Amino acid sequence: MHTVLLVLLIIVSIALIAVVLLQSGKSAGLSGAISGGAEQLFGKTKARGMDLVLHRTTIVLAVLFFVLTLLIIKF
Repeated sequence: MHTVLLVLLIIVSIALIAVVLLQSGKSAGLSGAISGGAEQLFGKTKARGMDLVLHRTTIVLAVLFFVLTLLIIKF
C-alpha cells in the first residue's frame, strides 16, 4: 500500500510541476506584482480558455498532493 501511494505521489508531483510551469505569467516586473495582485484579488481579470483549465488542474493536483502526503504519513 505504501509503495502504491508513493508512486502516485511522485506522478502527481511531476504533473503539478508541469502544470504550474505551463501557466502564463500574470504580470511582469515589480509594478505588475503590486497591481496584478490587487486585480486578481478583486476579480477584475478572469481566466479564459487554457488558463482556466490549467488553473483548475493546478487546484485538483494540489489537493491530491496533500491528500496523498497525509495518507503516506498515516500508513
